[in-house]
Amino acid sequence: MLALIMTSCEEENYEFGDFTVPSNIEISTEIVGQDAEHPYGDGSGKVNFTVTSNDAITYKFLYNGMEESIPSGEKSEVFTKLGVNKHMVTFLAYGTAGTSSSKTIEVEVEYLYVPPADLLAMLTGGSSRTWRIKAESLGHFGVGPADSFDPIWWSATPFQKDGVGAYDDRFIFNVDGTFTHITNGDTFGKLDPMASDLAGDQGFTPDANGEAENYAWDDYSENWVLTAPGGTETLTFSNIGYHGFYVGGDHSYKILSRSDNEMTIRTIGAGGLAWYAILIAED
Repeated sequence: MLALIMTSCEEENYEFGDFTVPSNIEISTEIVGQDAEHPYGDGSGKVNFTVTSNDAITYKFLYNGMEESIPSGEKSEVFTKLGVNKHMVTFLAYGTAGTSSSKTIEVEVEYLYVPPADLLAMLTGGSSRTWRIKAESLGHFGVGPADSFDPIWWSATPFQKDGVGAYDDRFIFNVDGTFTHITNGDTFGKLDPMASDLAGDQGFTPDANGEAENYAWDDYSENWVLTAPGGTETLTFSNIGYHGFYVGGDHSYKILSRSDNEMTIRTIGAGGLAWYAILIAED
């Protein structure tokens, strides 16, 4: 009995692993369109970054007061100050137990694009304009391969995704370059990128398509910018801005077609597929 009591009263010892600080941070940059004749890029202002380091678990990108988690270590940024300008960007590498190290680099890039007046008028109404998913239209959501510009694999029928947290979303574009996404408390999309970029998996089990319906997500605000890489009008959101069906990726949407009150847009998601949406203005 005495031996049993003494054994049960022994203090348990717990041993923690080493706290390893990430080291040897390396940052590679690709200035889009850069060549001998265009040392500062093609005028789109877009730079693709890749960061690596020893013993890092995840990374964060810091620029101009903005912070963004980038678990993959890959980040595309559009610098929109007109002309050739130098920009300082910082990458944080996080290791075990919250340890971190950082590296700052300078990138010099050119931004030339001035959006046409009719595109700005369409998007913002000259001040502020509210958009929604055109749920009543065939193809208001769709998906296809990255090398195609048609949703050849799936095209949503009218109201096919009713009740999943997408159709009540509103997208407000302001002429000053700010954007507000009214989610009404929930949203819809691919669970893997939502879990990575937004608020974890929230206990969801994805459906057969890897999607999560009515994923809890509050209204938020971001910035938007228009560019035209390769001559294609492109709408790019900062950080996590998206079109009502979350697929991750670089949050850049090519405008495939547009009228005064409607536009069809396309983005490449985190899984490498092309995703489509049709937006219509409410006014």
